[in-house]
Amino acid sequence: MSASNAAYDELLRKERQTWLKASVPGAIVILAIAISAGLTGLLDLKRLGQGLPAIGVLVGEMFPPDFTSARDWIRPIFDTLAMSIAGTALAILLSLPLGFLAAKNTTPHIAIYHATRVVLNFLRSIPELIMGIIFVAAVGFGPLPGVLALGLHSAGMVGKFFAESIEHVDPKPIEAAVAAGATPFQVVQYAIIPQVLPQFADVTIYRWEYNFRASTIMGMVGAGGIGLELMSSLRLMQYTEVSAILITILLMVTCVDAIGATIRKGLK
Repeated sequence: MSASNAAYDELLRKERQTWLKASVPGAIVILAIAISAGLTGLLDLKRLGQGLPAIGVLVGEMFPPDFTSARDWIRPIFDTLAMSIAGTALAILLSLPLGFLAAKNTTPHIAIYHATRVVLNFLRSIPELIMGIIFVAAVGFGPLPGVLALGLHSAGMVGKFFAESIEHVDPKPIEAAVAAGATPFQVVQYAIIPQVLPQFADVTIYRWEYNFRASTIMGMVGAGGIGLELMSSLRLMQYTEVSAILITILLMVTCVDAIGATIRKGLK
């Protein structure tokens, strides 16, 4: 009986230590959230309350939605869809080699590993809109700068996910391939890619869904698509048309998410 009590006490002691260790970083996180909320005015309830009437007026001016110009939005919608697909394809083409170079178990040299990680950090640190502005200045207006902006920014994110997936593969098939005399390319082809292909497919589909949502706002910097129509209506203060375009975007995002979910289900 005493032995079981001692074991129980030891279990309680370890549990208290675990909670104590977790409470310190938890308290730091809560403190950081509280400070951030205070600095940004999120806790200023008076200011938030004063803004509610203005939001109510704006929402009132947006109804009923005006779909009179809906026929003119067909081409921009397809431009937005094409922008998201092409941008995602560009991101995958860039991410595949970058992912293998940024993974410790496939990079040819540690210096290349660190250099590639820096490139990936740089690409994902620049927002799509900033890249869009740069590419609009470089190649002009239209979907092309949007594709380049989405593709390069996404390459930074997707490349990191690819590298993480490659680093977490089961090493046994790799060791077996090396023992059988496989070349580095054959090791990648037969021992690594079959393991990471499902994760690669999931990341690609999720990124396409994200890129479609991001491409709807690329029109703000002149990259075309339905976002350009939205900005034009906002500048003219045609709020009923704005609400109609927002509803259209919502329906398109819902369709894209449904298509992505269907594709993921088919790959399982």
